[in-house]
Amino acid sequence: MDFGGGGGRVQFLQAQLFPVCTLTASSGGFLGSFLSKGLKTNQLVVNTDEKTLRPVARLKEPRDLFALPKDKDNDCSQQAPRWPVECQVIEERITHIPYVPAQPEPLNIPTGNELKPRPVGEENGIVVFSYSPISAVNYAKPRAKKDDESSDESDYSSDSRIDSTPPSRSTPVRQPAGSRGGKLNSVSKMINSLDNRSTSASLDDDNDFEDDYDYDTSGAGGGSGEAREKAIIKDLIEEKKRRYMNAATPTTEERQQQNTAVASAGHNSRTASRSDSKPKSRSADKSTNGDIDDIWKNNTSEYKPASPRYILSQFGKNVTKAVIDRLVDHGDDKHHTSASGTQKFSRSAVGGAKFVTNCHPMNPEEYDGLEFESRFESGNLAKAVQITPTYYELYLRPDLYTSRSKQWFYFRVRRTRRKMLYRFSIVNLVKSDSLYNDGMQPVMYSTLGAKQKNEGWRRCGDNICYYRNDDESTSNNANEEDEDNSTYTLTFTIEFEHDEDTVYFAHSYPYTYSDLQDYLMEIQRHPVKSKFCKLRLLCRTLAGNNVYYLTVTAPSSNEENMRRKKSIVVSARVHPSETPASWMMKGLMDFITGDTTVAKRLRHKFIFKLVPMLNPDGVIVGNTRNSLTGKDLNRQYRTVIRETYPSIWYTKAMIRRLIEECGVAMYCDMHAHSRKHNIFIYGCENKRNPEKKLTEQVFPLMLHKNSADRFSFESCKFKIQRSKEGTGRIVVWMLGITNSYTIEASFGGSSLGSRKGTHFNTQDYEHMGRAFCETLLDYCDENPNKVKRHAKLYRQIKKIRKREKREQKALKLQKMADQGCIMNDKLKVKRSVEKSVS
Repeated sequence: MDFGGGGGRVQFLQAQLFPVCTLTASSGGFLGSFLSKGLKTNQLVVNTDEKTLRPVARLKEPRDLFALPKDKDNDCSQQAPRWPVECQVIEERITHIPYVPAQPEPLNIPTGNELKPRPVGEENGIVVFSYSPISAVNYAKPRAKKDDESSDESDYSSDSRIDSTPPSRSTPVRQPAGSRGGKLNSVSKMINSLDNRSTSASLDDDNDFEDDYDYDTSGAGGGSGEAREKAIIKDLIEEKKRRYMNAATPTTEERQQQNTAVASAGHNSRTASRSDSKPKSRSADKSTNGDIDDIWKNNTSEYKPASPRYILSQFGKNVTKAVIDRLVDHGDDKHHTSASGTQKFSRSAVGGAKFVTNCHPMNPEEYDGLEFESRFESGNLAKAVQITPTYYELYLRPDLYTSRSKQWFYFRVRRTRRKMLYRFSIVNLVKSDSLYNDGMQPVMYSTLGAKQKNEGWRRCGDNICYYRNDDESTSNNANEEDEDNSTYTLTFTIEFEHDEDTVYFAHSYPYTYSDLQDYLMEIQRHPVKSKFCKLRLLCRTLAGNNVYYLTVTAPSSNEENMRRKKSIVVSARVHPSETPASWMMKGLMDFITGDTTVAKRLRHKFIFKLVPMLNPDGVIVGNTRNSLTGKDLNRQYRTVIRETYPSIWYTKAMIRRLIEECGVAMYCDMHAHSRKHNIFIYGCENKRNPEKKLTEQVFPLMLHKNSADRFSFESCKFKIQRSKEGTGRIVVWMLGITNSYTIEASFGGSSLGSRKGTHFNTQDYEHMGRAFCETLLDYCDENPNKVKRHAKLYRQIKKIRKREKREQKALKLQKMADQGCIMNDKLKVKRSVEKSVS
């Protein structure tokens, strides 16, 4: 922990790993004098030992090493968002005014007669906006370029990238002759089977990992299969070397062209020459590692993920997945792709791509329709097709580096006209059901409305309908596989209030990475809050964006008091599209850093560790669910691969450290839900420990009592599903934390009490964060009256669960009776038919 009382374990480890070295000018010579007088560093501090009066060199504690840098005005530096270099980003910063409607906005009431226009496609319309991030990296081996080509252009031009890329391994010329073609096919199948395995499987046990990658090479025996596999890989390596040597040996004309293009060869050629000048590796594994490093080497200031050597160092050289994957799939492909053909993240830069192209194909002088844009932070819109002057079909971009997850939208519309009824249809959504059919509306922000009426984000849209694109007759006969491949349409009508307005539409109230940084910097600069709030850097993501964590507690000079404090860990935004989670976290941070009596008592009683945004990369690029790995981070809490899922790995490490040092009283991960109204909790039932049975349900019931018109205890669930074993809630519960929760806030609204039939707004989400803190104090209060209340609630929960069991049993018996009646009816019909026949 970040306080004096909890650093004993860290100091012990430092003392074992880095023994104190006593260096003086007399005994240590030049080095001692240098350390004591001339050395200036942020990581090493030289103190004087009280007994010997000698200077002692010590490493600073981790909290100092990871503290955010400050400028001359004592303000924390704020980092600009880093984007994958494939992404184009417009320069202007999108900001919106805060706004809460005077009255809660009612849910939309469907009539059942809403139009359901079927997608007609761009063939029957005009494409007015088209944007898709394109790979900007050439992963092929460098070769001679033409005079008009440069390495800089090859990084950002698809034409030069294709020209300079060797043919893929599917080209007949590159297929090895003889029986090697069959060997290549078997290796390709082996790679595909490896790449398709889910990373959410348990990797905590090395034996489990080895079992996952223990594949059969169809040999006569285990040993011969392994030998054959090694022989295949060796042949592939030799074939790769021959191809590279052939490509690297230029003809006379090529030499002349190469001499004129030396200055434009750029970074890739220098990297290849450096790698060729090194001695050859002793084994196949080492030679393939050299090829891997060629992919990741780059002398630019752009951030790149760590080398895949880390994977091999963690699991040993017997695991050849990473080696084979890069060797076969990346070495010869035009793009950085996996075995399944999906592009992978490579590198990032502030502002994304160096060049921003024109994504509006129509001539502005000839086109008088709406103008669409989504190339800003958290934006998502891939294509807009004008079908009629007032009807537009819209297509969303899937999460980067995967073909899945198309649900979050956030885009800008310009050149509006008032008193015209427009219809928007988002035609490639993937969820089979949505709250849009149960009264939910999207949100809209009018720039002129904000200036003239001080009005911000509000609900919008009429004639809203969410439906499957297939015909009803087809959908009734569809099997499960077709169901997974189906797409859905959200259609609604909108009438703008102003001419030539700039209007934003979104799935829910946006909360970007820059919004979070602005908020955290305000806390850090606050003269009072900064005394009990410490903003630290947990880690950096694959793209190099900061993952922050905020420590909130009342400072104390008494070591024993600090050790008695238990910690509360709260995280949010592991899924980028679930913006209500960020608003709940903001409400929690506002309250816990406030000046109320409850907030002060909580700070004296607990140490709050808050991770407000676990997936900033996904938030920045406008993903729905995944990170830049193309994976759902909330299924990776059992991972041991630190460099692939850094925010998850470091969060789990922080929780383990807190468990050892002071204990964790509660863990909560904040999410949002797209198919249910209200706010509710998912917990973990304690069947293994009879003493703790049902105790995990006391806190949710108390939260329902404190916020009855928003929080639904009936919607809470405490079952542990096998498909959710990699989530933060279950993994932390398995570490011994009884109160491990996921809190889900609906994108829609409430069906409870005074708020029944109304939408949630940002104030409602923030209120839930405050209610969480107030309930936490009630739950942990040792006052005898509060203890009696807990016992009463516990008995109430027992009655509720017993009643539910009786109802479930009655339903089951009724179902069996109905089935028995049906069987009896069938028997009677059969007997009557037999009698008539006889």
